[in-house]
Amino acid sequence: MKKAIIGKKIGMTQIFDDFGNVIPVTVIEAGPCVVAQKKTVEKDGYDALQLGFQEVKEKHLNKAEKGHFAAANVPMKKHLKEFRLDDCSANVGDFITVDTFAAGEKVDVTGTTKGRGYTGAIKRWNLHLLGKTHGIGPIHRQSGSMGVIDPARIFKNKKMAGQYGNEQVTILNLNVAKIDAENNLIAVRGAIPGAKGGIVFIRDSVKA
Repeated sequence: MKKAIIGKKIGMTQIFDDFGNVIPVTVIEAGPCVVAQKKTVEKDGYDALQLGFQEVKEKHLNKAEKGHFAAANVPMKKHLKEFRLDDCSANVGDFITVDTFAAGEKVDVTGTTKGRGYTGAIKRWNLHLLGKTHGIGPIHRQSGSMGVIDPARIFKNKKMAGQYGNEQVTILNLNVAKIDAENNLIAVRGAIPGAKGGIVFIRDSVKA
């Protein structure tokens, strides 16, 4: 990737293009992100930049985290994320801002989906409902048979009830609809994973 930034999902709204068409967009507060660490091929075996985002009080960090920021002589940040970039021209202490991106570009956005807890197979995997009539009931939102007579067991990897959501998901090839550099806002067309206030990672598209 060539560029990346950390942001916070603000929510969804809509904007209008020059022809009056409605465009649904997700507004993200992106940056400014400070470069907290720079890795090089000579020292670490690969090129990467570690970015920090969002102000944090010193009492909310442990001793190791405080030492990490003190050694780099950069402001303390709540979130850290390392990005392997083709061009690591930025140095420790530099700030990456939202105007790194431009309207019309395609980006990939990574976020954590909403957690839904322990969920039944119907909601989790969209399985068919078992019939509620002809002597089968009373049954509420239950899936059909999970196994067969032979070998009289359920095979591994069968789609069943369990934890649903709260996982990392990346949406590819989203169009950047608008950039507001003054307020550190970027509007991308369509929806992105996560709840309002969730942390997301924005990078230039790898498949565009």
